[in-house]
Amino acid sequence: MDQAIRCRRPLVAANWKMHGRREMALSFMAELLEGLTRNPMDEEMDLLICPPFVLLSELASFINSPQAAKLQQTLVLGAQNLHERPHGAYTGEISGSMLIEAGCQYVLVGHSERRTLFGENDALVAEKFIAAQQAGLTPILCLGELASERETDRTAEVVSRQLNEVLQTAGTKAFENAVVAYEPVWAIGTGLTATPMLAQEVHAQIRAELAAAGVANAAQDVRILYGGSVKPNNAADLFAEIDIDGALVGGASLEAKDFLAICAAARH
Repeated sequence: MDQAIRCRRPLVAANWKMHGRREMALSFMAELLEGLTRNPMDEEMDLLICPPFVLLSELASFINSPQAAKLQQTLVLGAQNLHERPHGAYTGEISGSMLIEAGCQYVLVGHSERRTLFGENDALVAEKFIAAQQAGLTPILCLGELASERETDRTAEVVSRQLNEVLQTAGTKAFENAVVAYEPVWAIGTGLTATPMLAQEVHAQIRAELAAAGVANAAQDVRILYGGSVKPNNAADLFAEIDIDGALVGGASLEAKDFLAICAAARH
């Protein structure tokens, strides 16, 4: 990798989805703290944990405790979703301001499971992207194609459509405080992974579209993560690609040792 060209600080994010309870979360954090104490990464990258909502305050308390001072230099919290409105009669939903109070700095927006299982369309994803920023959160905009779309050579079309809905709704300036994650839907939880070359091709497309739309410093500053069955044994090859700035990790992020190994692979 050409360090003279890529100067973006890597970000490795753990998406626990609907996994984890209090005992598991605290055990994970203790192991993570031990690993980061042995092998500090605070000057090299950002680590992000996106647990279920009910564990956010617990993890925030752990990170902010005196014994976890090492984590405070490296680790931040994020949420897996938010509502597009700041408040209201929306039973069961969570607002951006609530996430801020729980200790979040980031939030996932438009994850493929939200799109495919819960019917979130491009317009709603754009609203959530804006809501996140209005609350003071950094959105991680998830983009990606279905297997059928990949098989019919529509990857570029689908990713472009998803990205451009947010560009047109939120404006180009919004991407100065945002992260993008490319997650091919056919690779999520299947054990299949896009080859580094295929992933790089889509990441380069996203970066080029951001630059063409007028996003300031898109080539230098906007971090684009790869997601989709990222594991310790394939992470280094993915991160070696010039436009892959980290990962959004699912199943492999539930074990601290695997997550640490992926993080280590992301070092410049």
